[in-house]
Amino acid sequence: MRIVPASIAAVVLTMAAASPVLAQTAAPAKISVIHAGALLDKPGQAARGASTIVVRNGKIESVRDGFVTPEAAGAAGATVVDLRDQFVLPGLIDMHVHIFSDDDKVRSRMEFPTRDLEDNMVVGIDNARRTLEAGFTTIRDLGSDIHAVTALRDGINSGLLTGPTIVPAGRMISITGGHGDGSNSLNRDLVDIAHAHSENLCNGADDCRRAVRSQISQGAEVIKFGATGGVLSNVAGGLGQQLFDDEMKAIVDTAHMFGRKVAAHAHGKEGIDAALRAGVDSIEHATYTDDASLALFKKTGAYLVPTMLAPQAAVNQGRAGSRSAASLAKAEEANKVAFANHIIQYKSGVKIAFGTDTGVSAHGDNAQEFKLMVDAGMSPADAIKTATVNAADLLGRSSTLGTLEPGKDADMIAVAKSPISDVTELERPTFVMHRGVVAKLAGQRQAFPPNAQP
Repeated sequence: MRIVPASIAAVVLTMAAASPVLAQTAAPAKISVIHAGALLDKPGQAARGASTIVVRNGKIESVRDGFVTPEAAGAAGATVVDLRDQFVLPGLIDMHVHIFSDDDKVRSRMEFPTRDLEDNMVVGIDNARRTLEAGFTTIRDLGSDIHAVTALRDGINSGLLTGPTIVPAGRMISITGGHGDGSNSLNRDLVDIAHAHSENLCNGADDCRRAVRSQISQGAEVIKFGATGGVLSNVAGGLGQQLFDDEMKAIVDTAHMFGRKVAAHAHGKEGIDAALRAGVDSIEHATYTDDASLALFKKTGAYLVPTMLAPQAAVNQGRAGSRSAASLAKAEEANKVAFANHIIQYKSGVKIAFGTDTGVSAHGDNAQEFKLMVDAGMSPADAIKTATVNAADLLGRSSTLGTLEPGKDADMIAVAKSPISDVTELERPTFVMHRGVVAKLAGQRQAFPPNAQP
């Protein structure tokens, strides 16, 4: 290595600061060449055979047939990742996650009075890492403190933290006493504390407009509201409709005015139908639907996000004593009918986007949802499409996510065998790349650049 004298180095740094062109060219491009044994570059279409993907500065530059050398691909000096015996596909997208939720529900309830936001941030950082290593390169967080989740999002985007791209909703918009009211059933002292952070609660159409604007002003990229009761809220209010039609319409119209899409938490049929009539972009859970509900889905073009893992996990947790009696009763009710209704929904042809409600189930187990979808009648290929192409469309990010094409983000994973033959392969990713950075490489299969030494 040649040492540059300090005086010369100072001049170079001064010139770089004064010249944007010099400063930009000082950092070499980060280039990777990935050799894939099989490639599902466009879910919904047939997989390709041996392929080469060139990644430059976090974006896909080209996709070619066969194993092309870096030099032949115009990427001399690139790092080569050998996945010639692996199946490569786009990074997975989970449209319903709670990234700060602790997997240990008993510990979480016991430590609730002593935890600060900083404690929850530590949990969230670890959850984000595990989520990415599980193959999910993008998530939509549908219920977190808006300041905490945007800080985590920004830390990941800047490269300081490891995790998926996060699209945050902030706190769920809810009526007082509804599914998103954190003060439900607390003692009077804790109620006062909860109400001090209740900018997400609203009553009446005008107040609901205010609540949406509050979340957006703090960084929400999508808006979520509780159209019906929920399983895990500690109030025995059932799973029926909780907002009036004009309140839902006010929420949706305000969010759309700001260019935000809207997700409605909805279990009961009346609440699902009302939210669809109000113009929501997705219904989360959709436990109870009938033919009229499915017709509304098709008429409005809204997506259904089934979250099949959640009710099973909630029942198991409730029976183990880590959920309240009110929550357990609702979980058992939802679990009885959800699976049967999802079979009907899949057959009906409504648009489906992948979501798990992870945070109810454990972080890192997201891909277990695929088997449940297949068990309910969806083909593995269609299930994969819900977590790539469809999810990207619902996010409004099809130009950057969902497929492996030139110009898109270099988000991809690999598995040992074809997930189209066995969808549970997605539970065991061997390789994960997020925006061109390798987050997981089983067995350290990564090769060094030409002429470099290990």
